[in-house]
Amino acid sequence: MTAFTHRTLPQTVVLETGRASHHLGEALTTLGRHRVMLISSRRDEAAARQLTDGLDVAEHWTEVAQHVPVELAERARVATERAGADVIVCLGGGSTIGLAKAIALTSGLPIVALPTTYAGSEATPMWGLTQDRTKTTGVDDGVLPHTVIYDATYSAGLPLELTVSSALNALAHSVDSLWAPSTDPIAQALGLDGARALAAALPVLVDDPGNLAARSQCLYGAYLSAVSFTTAGSGLHHKICHVLGGTFSLPHAQTHAVVLPHVLALNAPAVPRQAERLATALGARSLDDPAAAACAALDELCRSTGAPRSLRELGMPESGLAEATERVLAVAPSSNPAPVTEERIARLLREAWAGPHPANPTGR
Repeated sequence: MTAFTHRTLPQTVVLETGRASHHLGEALTTLGRHRVMLISSRRDEAAARQLTDGLDVAEHWTEVAQHVPVELAERARVATERAGADVIVCLGGGSTIGLAKAIALTSGLPIVALPTTYAGSEATPMWGLTQDRTKTTGVDDGVLPHTVIYDATYSAGLPLELTVSSALNALAHSVDSLWAPSTDPIAQALGLDGARALAAALPVLVDDPGNLAARSQCLYGAYLSAVSFTTAGSGLHHKICHVLGGTFSLPHAQTHAVVLPHVLALNAPAVPRQAERLATALGARSLDDPAAAACAALDELCRSTGAPRSLRELGMPESGLAEATERVLAVAPSSNPAPVTEERIARLLREAWAGPHPANPTGR
């Protein structure tokens, strides 16, 4: 084992089904804050109101959007200041939590997050804002939620298609953490256990979407995966998805689900030990060829759960592939296991656009 330095972020994490209101009250008491800026999507508006019944809600903001446009963030910041809020409570997925982070970035207000998807934003100090078709990300400890409350009750209404894509988005955090620029053994261990939990729970939810135990397991897996990603940083997979989402406004979770098998097929042959560990976590039947085993196990998970298969079906224009290639090359990490070349990225994006998922590693 090589020497490493691992940083653990300060955060309170609670996982319990059916007790979110109680834990929210405790979190606000601990913080000594009471005037709430409540953020949710319109879909979660009723649940958010019920959750905060009896609290001092200064403002309930329901306008959220993927990739957090700068203009939206500015409007929400002004509303927060005007309301005199001293704490942000957000109920929702990555877009909702992302907006809460955008507000915290300039206001310094603490966040209490109640995730309804498996996006994992609640476990990281990373923020993202989009302007002029370009998504900019950064790291600031001030946007890390003070408390995260996982209650499977609030993810029970997540449509099955989004459940699958969101869980695969979480799995992408695990996979990227195996080789991202700042990875270390602790991040990899957390990511692999997160992958194991997600791979076991997701097929259960496909058969029984209302299974709260499986949804709790997905929340647990998503948290571990996000924590691993926080340490490891953005690898090639996330750089690609940020380009595609910011430039072409593609749906966040579905884009991750489509791109993940292609990046794994590229990188797995270059890191056989990591590929073997991932294959084991995903329940591979044979480890004779670790890269092939990892790719096959991921492909089986994607196919059996009905995950989206191509960027084309998500609305990615074929005419945008050349621009996407250029933008990815500009941000791709030099530490990627497989050398990043224009030919390789162009081919990866072309194959992801056309679909279906690769069942075998390419290493090319």
